[in-house]
Amino acid sequence: MTSAVTPTLESATWGRRILALVVDWLACLAVVEGLVAVGVLGSNPNGLGTLALFVLESALFTATTGGSFGKLVTRVRVVDHRDPSRPVPLLRSLLRSVLVGLLVPPLLTFDGRGVHDLAAGTRTVTL
Repeated sequence: MTSAVTPTLESATWGRRILALVVDWLACLAVVEGLVAVGVLGSNPNGLGTLALFVLESALFTATTGGSFGKLVTRVRVVDHRDPSRPVPLLRSLLRSVLVGLLVPPLLTFDGRGVHDLAAGTRTVTL
């Protein structure tokens, strides 16, 4: 049963999720390439710096704000599957982000949830 306090949350569409991922990746790429340009980093071999920043940014933002930078921009949030009112703990957010970085999510889905959401006990919803 839903009420004004606990509204029904709709699963985010794959289009919106992919857009959020593109925004995140481009933001992380810009930061890493900026660090390379000013000499803080020597290089970004095979985009590993971008991937590392993406995983960290996604995990920290998800644990603290409910979604990565890209998800915040596209009005998508990651919530605890069992209790959407609770924030997702950092370790579960990190597991989820690592799986996204490994491109595991698109392999299988169940009930509108990617493998990363199943493993982390989360779901991705639209605000």
